[in-house]
Amino acid sequence: MSNILVLNSSVSGEASVSRLLVADAVTELTQRDPSAKLVFRDLAANPVPHLSPETVAGVRSQATTPAEQVARALSDELIAELRAADTIVIGAPMYNFSIPTTLRSWFDHVLRAGETFSYSEAGPKGLLSGKKVIVVESRGGLYSEGPAQATDFQEPYLRQLLGFIGLADDLTFIRAEKIGYGPDARDQALADSRAELAKLPA
Repeated sequence: MSNILVLNSSVSGEASVSRLLVADAVTELTQRDPSAKLVFRDLAANPVPHLSPETVAGVRSQATTPAEQVARALSDELIAELRAADTIVIGAPMYNFSIPTTLRSWFDHVLRAGETFSYSEAGPKGLLSGKKVIVVESRGGLYSEGPAQATDFQEPYLRQLLGFIGLADDLTFIRAEKIGYGPDARDQALADSRAELAKLPA
């Protein structure tokens, strides 16, 4: 039995392209492994709090105050879900050329020295490996090529964050692009992305 961690971060509800495609990815994965255990995190409906002066030490140093201890407990919980997962599915719409702040806050809680990465004289080392990661990106325009590629702060950033904790070896990006160009373009983006999901290796 495999474990699948599913993260959604879109605030658009049923209208969200990334949510539709995340659901399709989960269907594809569970058809291949009907016994898979699913853990869902909706970062829009139940956001991970942003770090603040009152909570940051709970993740980045020693938790002493009640607020810091709450942040540490949440960080522990999120990291445990990440460690237990064999496959991670992330729904990451592009907001203002980058990722939703709620998804950033999740990363702020799981990128923790000594837990998901370490430092040494050789530099940083990711401590998570052997996991499959599928990132569903929804974008209003075309950013994978052409003039707008230089303003894509979404995918390079996600690659850096995931790679920093050791999740770069089996990493797939599904890009639904030009969804802001009208209904036909949106439908085509969904069809193209679903075709890519169907090609995912076992």
